[in-house]
Amino acid sequence: MMMPLYPSWWDIAIRLVLTMLAGAVIGFNRGARGEAAGLRTTILVGLAASVAMVQANVLLSLGGRTNASFGVMDLMRLPLGILTGVGFIGGGVILRRGDLVTGVTTAATLWVMTVIGLCLGGGQIDLGIAATILTAFTLWALKWVDSRIPREHRAMLIVAEKSGTSIAVELPGAIASFGCRVQFHKQTRGDGAGRARTWLGVYWRRSEVAGPPLDLLKFLNDHYSIESFEVISGIHH
Repeated sequence: MMMPLYPSWWDIAIRLVLTMLAGAVIGFNRGARGEAAGLRTTILVGLAASVAMVQANVLLSLGGRTNASFGVMDLMRLPLGILTGVGFIGGGVILRRGDLVTGVTTAATLWVMTVIGLCLGGGQIDLGIAATILTAFTLWALKWVDSRIPREHRAMLIVAEKSGTSIAVELPGAIASFGCRVQFHKQTRGDGAGRARTWLGVYWRRSEVAGPPLDLLKFLNDHYSIESFEVISGIHH
């Protein structure tokens, strides 16, 4: 569908309504997952981009311009400026706490929603609809695939032991049958009760749907004095 040089109110209404529908479809996924940028935020980001492109479309027809004048105008300046502004919003939803990174998928969703808004607002209806379908497919269908991909997980294990024992030596072999490996971090001297504390990093590969290694936790609780087992994920969507 070609962008008309003089859009009617009907053309503008179709663009804005389609943008809001696209934002609702994509934003519902983020809202259902409890993300900061949910349904309303996604709709507003796309609507802002769409209105900006509609305004550009209307202004291009002023001053006696014709279709031939499009070849000498810098039409990329407006969408590039909008995408730069959305980058600040995307940066605001990405958080890093130590090794934990959250909000990456939400930021990418806002970015692609902006591009969809630019397409629909600029009159590229077919392209905008296609982008909406592909984005919704990525967020819903590919989430099922992504959750079943084995990925590296890490946990910090703190074990209390009697002075003279060596957990750092015996534990790696003890939990190898669970498909885990252990890395020694540090060890403190024994306290008044004669118990030392050992910090160990535990690593394993498992898909998201498989959940935490409950079999490993049961084994550790049955055979060792565990003070802490803190799972440290890499990236949260």
